[in-house]
Amino acid sequence: MRMRDTFIKPMHPEGKRFVAVFAVVALILFVIWEPLGWIGVGLTIWCYYFFRDPERVVPDAPGLVVSPADGVVSLIERAVPPPELGLSDTPLMRVSVFMSVFNCHINRAPVAGRVTRVAYKPGKFLNASLDKASDDNERNSLILEMGDGRTLGVTQIAGLVARRILCFTEEGAPLRRGERFGLIRFGSRLDVYLPEGVEPEVALGQTMIAGESVIARLDGPAS
Repeated sequence: MRMRDTFIKPMHPEGKRFVAVFAVVALILFVIWEPLGWIGVGLTIWCYYFFRDPERVVPDAPGLVVSPADGVVSLIERAVPPPELGLSDTPLMRVSVFMSVFNCHINRAPVAGRVTRVAYKPGKFLNASLDKASDDNERNSLILEMGDGRTLGVTQIAGLVARRILCFTEEGAPLRRGERFGLIRFGSRLDVYLPEGVEPEVALGQTMIAGESVIARLDGPAS
């Protein structure tokens, strides 16, 4: 890998117009007062960095559940999945990954499977690190049906700053493990609802890399 590739990552197309707006504002600020212009340049670079879309090395061992987002594990608990998914009325193990405004915000499929449901629900914009954000905030949820018939739920949750959830997939579409399926702008959270009997293999505060970090093993820990 070249040194340039370490620092300069591809940008998702969704970010192009935002970077263009930041760049125009930076030029205007230069006209007003040069120090303000350099602040604008810094914000433009941050905007580009926010929409970065690096390639990821997805583990290919069978039965793995990978993180759907970059960030830190903020919650590990049993919780009832969003009612619009119709998954279960009994609590399932939920792992939440919180993304700050400095994390890459591309969302990736935790497992390979077919999308059997996509359900959007409007809501509030509370701090996404709070537990009640799962119930109160704007969200978009997916059900993935795996080859063995088991299902896994994943929910995109808007945050305090986030005002737009994007989903790139639709019902009936197949997804590969680690494949991009969405994006949330400017700070948010992803919840993964594991199948019954599957336990997480992560800890609170652990740093996650979308598509690479393992959250759980569908068939229990490796021997």
